[in-house]
Amino acid sequence: MARPVQSGGFTLIEVLVAISVMALMSLMAWRGIDGMLRTQGALQTRGNDIRALQTGLAQWQTDLDQSQELPGTPAWNWNGQVLRLTRRASGPVEAMQVVAWTWRSAPGRTGGGDWQRWQSGPITSRSDWQTAWRLAEQWGQTPDEQTRGGQVSIHAAAGWQIFVHRGGNWTNPLSSTVVNTTTTHPAPSEGSMPDGVRLILNLPPSPAGTGLLTQDWIRPTLSGSAP
Repeated sequence: MARPVQSGGFTLIEVLVAISVMALMSLMAWRGIDGMLRTQGALQTRGNDIRALQTGLAQWQTDLDQSQELPGTPAWNWNGQVLRLTRRASGPVEAMQVVAWTWRSAPGRTGGGDWQRWQSGPITSRSDWQTAWRLAEQWGQTPDEQTRGGQVSIHAAAGWQIFVHRGGNWTNPLSSTVVNTTTTHPAPSEGSMPDGVRLILNLPPSPAGTGLLTQDWIRPTLSGSAP
């Protein structure tokens, strides 16, 4: 009598169970990959934001370090809205440059504002400097198509403050000609660089952090005790 032939295949229930297990494993794997991609994206965004802020702070430091006082040419001017500086231009050619910094209301930015920088091209004559100095002030007040060409958005900010150190005291720049009369520091000349500058940025919630960020600058040629 012939023996019955046994089938080597899977039953329908076994196939359905295997498919269910594979689907579950695929779902778990996808969730893991998606989580890693989200984390990587968040870290990349945070890194980019921090680098942008660090680059802006480094540029601020460089502009102050390279500031230059020339006869009859102010190196510093603060009108309560825009800070203008005369500095040495970078490059092999001896030239000057006018740069400006401001905080501007920007409803589309996080925190409602933008920390911005403006710069002129290389300057080799006094007439060019006068033009650049005027354009820097115009950019800070009412920028137009011409002045926006030298503008760079540095970082979102909810506001900023500037204090200067003159005559042994930290003070508001708009009253920076007032010095401590109990010291022997000479009165600063109009448009001269202060001994120190304190920048306070109000950072909105962002990958780089939030709250008040303070950076102090001390004039490299300052002699005696630091402020």
